[in-house]
Amino acid sequence: MKFPKTYKLKEIATLIGCDFVGPEDFPVLGMNEIHVVEPGDIVFVDHPKYYDKALNSAATIVLINKEVECPDGKALLVSEDPFRDFNKLTRHFKPFQASNVAIAPTAKIGENTIIQPNCFIGNNVIIGDNCIIHSNVSIYDDAVIGDNVTIHAGTILGANAFYYKNRPEGFDQLLSGGRVVIKDNVDIGAACTIDRGVTGDTIIGEGSKLDNQIQIGHDTVIGKKCLIASQAGIAGCVVIEDEVTIWGQVGSTSGITIGEKAVILAQSGVSKSLEGHKTYFGYPAEESRQKLKEMAMIKQIPKILDDIKNIKQ
Repeated sequence: MKFPKTYKLKEIATLIGCDFVGPEDFPVLGMNEIHVVEPGDIVFVDHPKYYDKALNSAATIVLINKEVECPDGKALLVSEDPFRDFNKLTRHFKPFQASNVAIAPTAKIGENTIIQPNCFIGNNVIIGDNCIIHSNVSIYDDAVIGDNVTIHAGTILGANAFYYKNRPEGFDQLLSGGRVVIKDNVDIGAACTIDRGVTGDTIIGEGSKLDNQIQIGHDTVIGKKCLIASQAGIAGCVVIEDEVTIWGQVGSTSGITIGEKAVILAQSGVSKSLEGHKTYFGYPAEESRQKLKEMAMIKQIPKILDDIKNIKQ
């Protein structure tokens, strides 16, 4: 998330009520999660295990819960609760905007695009040309949809990330200020849910096709010409490269990469990154030929046990 202008470090510290380390006029351009930070961004960290990763990331401002040695060319925002203060920044720069109309006046809808009844189009949404948005679709604020996109009934674009901090009094949600971006020539089936990024974008690449009842988590990036069958669940911060095929009821963990032209067979569970140009099956997902050989060998175990028993007799 980029701010509307360049802020000074002292201005941001005053906004969230914390101390800072570095020149008070140190430039602050935006805020982001660690996997998408750029110079000028704020990243937050609240556990010593991840201090080094945050301090050595591309971010030049680190919102941290302990004053530590600050790397050259960077600045610190020292807070007792970085998670809370990251949320304060999201509320300030990307506050929730209520809408009491079906299509917000700030939405932009392209030529020859059809919006069927009972849809909700939120603030600052951009929809390209020649799209069909079927009934009961909800498109939350700031989503960007390209040309020649079809979205079937009941789909929801832009719900909040499933991202919580466990506190003694209950779960505290990390607020979402990012977007959903749908590229040209994408088809999205009925009753799909695609969550917005926390501070960045959840992206569906050009020409990709999604079946019905698919969940895509926050900040996930899906490449070009991917096929995803029904009831697949893709967690947050996943990178799916071009021309990947994912069959029905596949589930994935977060923060992994699935390589170009990989094929994942139905009901597989993806627990780690997978190389491209291979076919995978099972849980945890492994190369399908090896997995099927293992399953065939497992079926031989009763016979092997009988043979051993006969030998002993």
